[in-house]
Amino acid sequence: MPTANGARVLVVSVGAVRPLPWHGRTVASGIRKAPVPGPVEVTGLGLAGDEQGDRKHHGGPDKAVLVHPHEHYPAWARELGDLTPPAFGENLTTSGVLEGDAVLGSVYAVGTALLQVTQPRRPCFRLAAHHGVEDLAVLTQRSGRTGFYCRVLRPGRVAAEDLVELVHRPRHGITAAEVHRVLNVDRADRTAARALLDHPGVLPAPWVALLRRRLDGQLDDQTDRLHGPAPDR
Repeated sequence: MPTANGARVLVVSVGAVRPLPWHGRTVASGIRKAPVPGPVEVTGLGLAGDEQGDRKHHGGPDKAVLVHPHEHYPAWARELGDLTPPAFGENLTTSGVLEGDAVLGSVYAVGTALLQVTQPRRPCFRLAAHHGVEDLAVLTQRSGRTGFYCRVLRPGRVAAEDLVELVHRPRHGITAAEVHRVLNVDRADRTAARALLDHPGVLPAPWVALLRRRLDGQLDDQTDRLHGPAPDR
């Protein structure tokens, strides 16, 4: 099988849920991950030893593994200073597969596991809390340097330096980058929204419903996700 542009895993990381300070309160989050040596077990719910503080919006079979391309780190360094993976709470820091390469539904062999791209990450305020940068979720969303999620089709083990081998790429060609653009940035692009909806089964059901509401004139509010809930909630 050919690799995806010579793609490989650079760092494998996991983290436990910890309190994360934010605007005078604390939220539970597993975003503070750390690299782990040697092969790590990957199951249908993610990497062994990894946890999520908000199971409603993070984790689960369709968000079992979070990937963040290492290619983004130089740009982040220019904006935030030097950062060391996994600065964005990712499980796999990779090289060779960007959001614009990751077609939803694509299958990659990584170590002995099979991973399938499911969706782009939707940045939330926990990124800002983690780095102490008030508008980091907004900056991440605007930049498109979001990373993407995968489900686990075949459990296995992954380790740093494992190749990321492309097994299958769907013909529809809808990438994580395009879904992110339409869903989160160019929210008035009705033509692109319709184009995404023309491919049943590609997007998560809640996102299909969201886009349909937009086409009906109901624009969703991103405030809570990007900035956190209001203090009195």
